[in-house]
Amino acid sequence: MKWQLKSALGVAALVLATQAMAAQITFYEGEGFRGRAFTTSRQVGDFQRYGFNDRASSVVVDSGRWEVCEDASYDGRCVVLRPGSYDSLSGMGVNNRVSSVRQVSDRRHYNNEGPAPLAAPNYDFRRRSNEQVYEANVTSVHAVVGPQDQRCWVEREQVNDHNRGGPSAGGAIVGAVIGGILGHQIGSGRGRDVATVGGAVVGGAIGANAGRDSGNRNDNRNDYSSDREVRRCETYSNSEADYWDVTYDYRDVEHRVQMTAPPGRTILVNRDGEPRQ
Repeated sequence: MKWQLKSALGVAALVLATQAMAAQITFYEGEGFRGRAFTTSRQVGDFQRYGFNDRASSVVVDSGRWEVCEDASYDGRCVVLRPGSYDSLSGMGVNNRVSSVRQVSDRRHYNNEGPAPLAAPNYDFRRRSNEQVYEANVTSVHAVVGPQDQRCWVEREQVNDHNRGGPSAGGAIVGAVIGGILGHQIGSGRGRDVATVGGAVVGGAIGANAGRDSGNRNDNRNDYSSDREVRRCETYSNSEADYWDVTYDYRDVEHRVQMTAPPGRTILVNRDGEPRQ
């Protein structure tokens, strides 16, 4: 019976130890998983012993749940983080202030739980803990910008019409005909002919003036203006680069990578030539 109890306790201890070893958390010196890294799979009561006190700015929780605290011995402001990646600790109030960390239960609910981790973390270039890095010479850098953009708008424009407002030929003809008819009905004989001609002349003049356009006249000339809507567009290029296409040489092999910021004369890579930040 005692042997069975000892065996059960041994198995339980082995399971707990396996779970503890499986849990892991990595802290990064810079935001976005950049810079020096510190990884642990057990509780750390004081980061000062590892030269990482008040240095963490981003975190990757590979497994388990961890309580991250701003003071040593799990004191001060603490935040419980779930598995996932946290590209910045600024919003949690512990950026560059982490001094201790310990694993907590996965089954309990905590009032100090942190925000949800990134839905789709992108830290392929992050430096792994204790990973050796090397400098590779950058041979070319090309800024890649997006397509040209077009901006359009509608504005009102005043248009001058030199032909508007002048005598109307159609109005003159109609007026002359009507005036001639009315003049023909006046008098008799030669007087009727004179009246007919006079009526045509007067009617033509009236018709011509009646046919003038009703636009806005400018100054004392026969210039008239009107407003109309005009659509105008202009095309311009984006001034900021979407990304940088970088070529670098490592061990006489040319590599290419797309980066969100322009690099310096060298970039950090691992032993396989993969970029690291």
